[in-house]
Amino acid sequence: MKFGVLQFFSWPRRSVPLVQVYERALQRIEVMDQTGYDAVWLAEHHFTDYSVCPSVHMMGVQAAARTKRLRIGTAVSLAALYHPLRLAEEVALLDVLSGGRVNWGAGRGFDAAEFDGFGVPMDESAERFREAVEIVLAAWRNERLTYSGEHWRFEDIEVLPKPTQSPHPPVWLAASSAPAVNWAGEHGYSILMDPHSHQRDIARKHESYRGLLESHGHGWNDREIPIARFIAVAETESAAEEVARRGAAWTVNAYANPANTGHALREEITDPVERYLDGVALHGTPEMLVDQLQELEHTMYCRYLLCAPLSYQSFRLFTERVLPHFL
Repeated sequence: MKFGVLQFFSWPRRSVPLVQVYERALQRIEVMDQTGYDAVWLAEHHFTDYSVCPSVHMMGVQAAARTKRLRIGTAVSLAALYHPLRLAEEVALLDVLSGGRVNWGAGRGFDAAEFDGFGVPMDESAERFREAVEIVLAAWRNERLTYSGEHWRFEDIEVLPKPTQSPHPPVWLAASSAPAVNWAGEHGYSILMDPHSHQRDIARKHESYRGLLESHGHGWNDREIPIARFIAVAETESAAEEVARRGAAWTVNAYANPANTGHALREEITDPVERYLDGVALHGTPEMLVDQLQELEHTMYCRYLLCAPLSYQSFRLFTERVLPHFL
């Protein structure tokens, strides 16, 4: 099993200077570089203190400068909100500056406030996302770009720089909804599984995705499918549950609430916090986490865990007492 960290930049209650949030995250990234993690995956968000990182590409340059071997992932570049040529340039530049260490994750986004803020119609988001992905990949693969779509048209443009990795960085698409899973599977894209879906839904989408890949002639063997999970680790089970409960409440209240169009939490649920504790977040002592991960290898086909620690102690205990069991 491989391990990455889904890195948020949360600013709860704005209780510390924002620069301290960034410095703590970068210090954690330095630890990842030294302890066996495969990659840090940087989360892009806008207009919320749930995570104050509007540019994962700029933050990626900082992460690359402070590490030597850790891969720098985006989870995700919100492709529907970008001019696609600018997106192609920025990710390629990050790949050059990092020495070819980029994992490019792209997503549509689901928060109506982000689309309103940037003046992008929400009902165009899926089309814009798909066109952006096609354009970015074409800009990387071809010496010059010509493209004609519903939202974007380009004629004979040389997009520079090209990525260091050839023909381009490995690509993953965020896939929470059934249409997103279907489109990725039909077109042969690898996917990222979100941290908000219930484990049984992750397993079901994984099966559906694999079937679509194979039925459309795309390979399955050795394909990495990172599955994101919130984690809470403490010395006692009860302490870990309390960390998980606080983290779930913050997530529900600050960002992942049912009002956000298209999100997993639009399921019919009576208590979204309990939902996180009962089937979304992993929580317990280090020994319990080892057991849970071994089980998830079978029940959720988990070969790549993208963990989002809900406290500094959770990250420390996971790194020191869980991760070594799988390296």
